Amino acid sequence: MARDRTFETLAVTEGEHPFETGSEAGDVTSPIHLASTYAFPGLDTEMSLEDVDPDAGEFVYSRLSNPTRHALESRLAALEGGEHAMAFSSGTAAIFTTALSCVEPGDHVVAFDDLYAGTRRMLEDVFEARLGVEVSFVDATETAAVEDAMRSETELVWMETPTNPTLALCDVAAIAEVADEYDATFGVDNTFASPYFQRPLELGADVVAHSTTKYLNGHSDSVGGAVVTNDDDLAEELRFQQQVGVGDMLAPFDSYLLLRGLKTLPMRMREHERNATAVAEFLEGREEVSRVYYPGLESHPQHDLAREQMDGFGGILSFELEGDIDDAKRFLEALSEFTLAVSVGGVESLIELPAGMTHEPLAPEQRAALGISDTLIRVSVGVEGLEDLLADLESGFDAVARQAANAAADD
Repeated sequence: MARDRTFETLAVTEGEHPFETGSEAGDVTSPIHLASTYAFPGLDTEMSLEDVDPDAGEFVYSRLSNPTRHALESRLAALEGGEHAMAFSSGTAAIFTTALSCVEPGDHVVAFDDLYAGTRRMLEDVFEARLGVEVSFVDATETAAVEDAMRSETELVWMETPTNPTLALCDVAAIAEVADEYDATFGVDNTFASPYFQRPLELGADVVAHSTTKYLNGHSDSVGGAVVTNDDDLAEELRFQQQVGVGDMLAPFDSYLLLRGLKTLPMRMREHERNATAVAEFLEGREEVSRVYYPGLESHPQHDLAREQMDGFGGILSFELEGDIDDAKRFLEALSEFTLAVSVGGVESLIELPAGMTHEPLAPEQRAALGISDTLIRVSVGVEGLEDLLADLESGFDAVARQAANAAADD
């Protein structure tokens, strides 16, 4: 009886097998196949394009399938514990295509109110305003709120856990039961956790989405997205939308970069978590910080749920800085090891102010309702030396204190 391979082994080898990656040379890594079209060995008038099998090394046109992307999709499916995976040009494209595959005008969607701002705008400005799909945003930290919002016409339940930027969690297994009761597709954005720390399909989700730009790639040099599912019918619809309806797919070079990045995902995630835990504990002990949001802290209101449905707590945290937005600006601009930039999940540490950057598109009242204040700071903790990161944060606090002292002296 064959033994299941470990996550670490799948991350390194799945989808890339010498003599089975489109080359007779025995490449141990998948070649970058840049061809837009592929030669037919002969003309079979009985064959349709649906009969072409990438698993057998058969390819027709790169919009439909590409050997490099196919190797990547095999690995993505294996890491999430799924049967089917599709790679897209961005996380937004992956989520859009998933929603488009599940709903039509007149349908209803239930979504976490604490979604990434870009996802929320997509649901509001595209699906509600232009496609006639009604969306109910709820506080999904309470499963009862999801259940109360469900209707007979609900076709999609869309969650994100942990959320961006307050690191709130929803109970994936419990919400899966609610979605099943209404025969609705249940999707989870798993970007912040990565499949190393959380696998929603195992908890009952129907489909999982990623911005592969983040932890899966891990090096801030490729933009992409992915969708993984075990549902054959949903996979067929997703593939149709990817190849024909939307025509969106990840380019061969980005597929190669993502394949390479995935090889080190387990080691990176362990180091991200180690550093993030230490940074969170450091911040929680600072008098200049009123609150720290990190599922790994016992002070997190859903710490027990995180321990139950996750295998670790990730590398992202947020914290409330005492003061006002000018203090936050001063703190951020004093840092040198933490780069002021949007995005997360790279090996380098990034820091940002959601109210003025990633979540600025939301109206102030929406941000307030979600707990996004003018001094909430989000941190994507990298894999640098911990001592350097803590010293850099000290310099930020020192800059705020100096300004406060100067202001007091002027008075």
